[in-house]
Order: sequence, then C-alpha cells, then structure tokens
Amino acid sequence: MTMTNKKWAVKRITVNLATQEAEKLDKYCQQTGRPATDVIRELIRSLPISDDSKDVNK
Repeated sequence: MTMTNKKWAVKRITVNLATQEAEKLDKYCQQTGRPATDVIRELIRSLPISDDSKDVNK
C-alpha cells in the first residue's frame, strides 16, 4: 500500500476582492492554467520579510 502525503490547510482565509481584482486573478489563472490558491500562495511566499527583532504587534 502506498501512502500519499496530503497537504492540509493550517489556516483558511477569506479575501474580499473588488470586481476588477477578481477578474484579473481569474484571467491570470486561465492564462497560466494554475488555480487561484496556488497563485495567491506563491505571491504570499514572495513577500519580503525583514529580519528586525522588533515585534510589529506592540
């Protein structure tokens, strides 16, 4: 029996998009053949994170 690794969501979010934003995302997904979830996750991973030791929540 082969075991498969399944990716489970650690956090689920809902994003409210303007019509133009949703259309742009849909068009990009159609052009690339990629699902919106993959596109959004890639964009989040590409966000720059500073190495400051300051806590932004203070």
